[in-house]
Amino acid sequence: MGTAAAVTFRDATDADVDALVDLVESAYRGDSSRTGWTTEADILEGQRTDRQGVLEVIATPDSRLLVVERDGRVVACCHVEHRGSHAYFGMFAVSPDLQGAGLGKVVLAEAERVAREGWGATEMHMTVISVREDLIDFYVRRGYRRTGRMTPFPYGDERFGVPQRDDLRFELLTKELG
Repeated sequence: MGTAAAVTFRDATDADVDALVDLVESAYRGDSSRTGWTTEADILEGQRTDRQGVLEVIATPDSRLLVVERDGRVVACCHVEHRGSHAYFGMFAVSPDLQGAGLGKVVLAEAERVAREGWGATEMHMTVISVREDLIDFYVRRGYRRTGRMTPFPYGDERFGVPQRDDLRFELLTKELG
């Protein structure tokens, strides 16, 4: 049975905050993240998120922070926010020991379904650090397109990490939701 099998989705509650912070940090920061391919350990040190950041996402109106569980364990999460005709996708994390086995595709598809069926969104937007070519390629294979529209990385705001290079920025990716 593949790792994407037998997962359940539910909305996050305040009781999930510690598990979600741990999950996001494990997927993107430090040595634990290096076992998966989504690591940002070589470009960013410090934190990816914190309790306050996750609580703010949970409390955001017109949004859902989806928790993905398998066998009672939190294995992935993502944030979907309704922004008019489109939805925004973020805070996407898959446990490093389960990456590369299809779970991310399942979570992304569920987020797209939520946006389309729950809010009638016709497009999904996300931003990805532009130097993360492997991650951008993952999304392009799922139907997202690069827009070339860049926004600056928040240098100096350590809530988002401590950059290890000076060329970081975010690129907007979009996908039409059929």
